[in-house]
Amino acid sequence: MKSTNVTWHGGKVSAADRDALMGQRGCVVWLTGLSGSGKSTIARSLESQLVGLGHPAYVLDGDNVRQGLNSDLGFSPADREENIRRISELSALFADAGIITIAAFISPYRTGRARARRIVGPERFVETYVDVSLDECEHRDPKGLYKQARAGLIADFTGVDAPYEPPENPEVRITPDQATATEAADKIVEYLRKREFI
Repeated sequence: MKSTNVTWHGGKVSAADRDALMGQRGCVVWLTGLSGSGKSTIARSLESQLVGLGHPAYVLDGDNVRQGLNSDLGFSPADREENIRRISELSALFADAGIITIAAFISPYRTGRARARRIVGPERFVETYVDVSLDECEHRDPKGLYKQARAGLIADFTGVDAPYEPPENPEVRITPDQATATEAADKIVEYLRKREFI
């Protein structure tokens, strides 16, 4: 932290108070996986299901956040880490406000995801691995990004010339046998119920 003359100011309303008001426990569902694995589609389906059940939820999507809050960042390892750090801080604030926050980011490095867990708090963090192989993601290639990366038009592309470190012990693992985004979202909702977030 560059600033040394700042002080954290607590409020009179606790996280437990806000959770009671919302009728849920604020948390962060952190979707990680390769580009094209379906993170954003699953995130939107999950958000829709939760809101339909009466639970305030909000999606933070990688592409969207890079158009605003993180528009100054590129895709170097340092910028990727800073991207995830900022999102982690924002997600923690949303969770503290009692919102179920759905963060859909490639977040390729284990260290970045571990730091996100520490920032949010392990008791409110649900790492969800969208476990789709590189071959399948490249076959899907909905935005044509793999094709561009293979042609040398995009540098530092995760899975092609930049690493992806899969989670070792995610709370939820989504695999291709959860064939639809709805089925994947169902699995996450079931986990949130089990953990009494909803």
